[in-house]
Amino acid sequence: MNEASPDSAPAVDVAQAVRQRRVEVAQRKPEADADVNLQHIQVCNYSFFYGTTQVLFDVNMDIPERRVTALIGPSGCGKTTLLRNINRMNDLIDGIRHQGDILIGGQSVYDRYLEVISLRKRIGMVFQKSNPFPKTIYENIVYSLRVAGRNKKAELDETVERSLRGAALWDEVKDRLKESAFSLSGGQMQRLCIARAIANRPEILLMDEPCSALDPVATGKIEDLIDELKKEYTIIIVTHNMQQAARVSDRTAFFYLGKLIEYDDTQTIFMNPAEEQTEAYVSGRFG
Repeated sequence: MNEASPDSAPAVDVAQAVRQRRVEVAQRKPEADADVNLQHIQVCNYSFFYGTTQVLFDVNMDIPERRVTALIGPSGCGKTTLLRNINRMNDLIDGIRHQGDILIGGQSVYDRYLEVISLRKRIGMVFQKSNPFPKTIYENIVYSLRVAGRNKKAELDETVERSLRGAALWDEVKDRLKESAFSLSGGQMQRLCIARAIANRPEILLMDEPCSALDPVATGKIEDLIDELKKEYTIIIVTHNMQQAARVSDRTAFFYLGKLIEYDDTQTIFMNPAEEQTEAYVSGRFG
């Protein structure tokens, strides 16, 4: 069943969300940046075209590993296009072309010696609308392993439990693994899709508005999950929800009309942005 839209939820002040997040971050044990690759993903002078229409203009970003990077901006500003190009999902569209490059661990995603299938194994994808397969909960998780010819029960069972625990769903469904995935609630189905995305132990998780169709309670569970998952994965999330970006991300990139207007740590973007356009957007004056 589908859960209610969050549109009816009371508005939360963005500055308040950021202040609360600062308190939470300050209470955590600090992580050593020396152990973090600050250039895990590099977007270098990247432009993208659908036919003759240019939708991204000379984007440059260094995205750190094991952090959450939020992409914000009005609809049609290029956020999802950039996200989908990191694992080359837009390759399926006729007439596309790009300039510049995207590197992961120093290797171009367009390297002619790099197989796209192997690239996508390193990058999990979670879409705006939960899209479980018409299979059991168990078979949703192990689908990619079976496709790869890995059918040993012990490995499949371990993967199912590990992935569902990683998605904070194991305790809720461990006695229902043979039931249809469609028997789950909307929030549970989205966490199942996250579990499926991490089954192959990817390096990166791409999330395209993963909470847009969920109610506030389910959204809170996904946000808590994102905070846990970043201990192992580099996460990039597209969101139109300013409060969500303030709560979950470490760095935020603001896009407008295909251009990267400003990219900095989240606290700076929301509390002290350098660009007037950024301040106007995060304060709700346009968008």
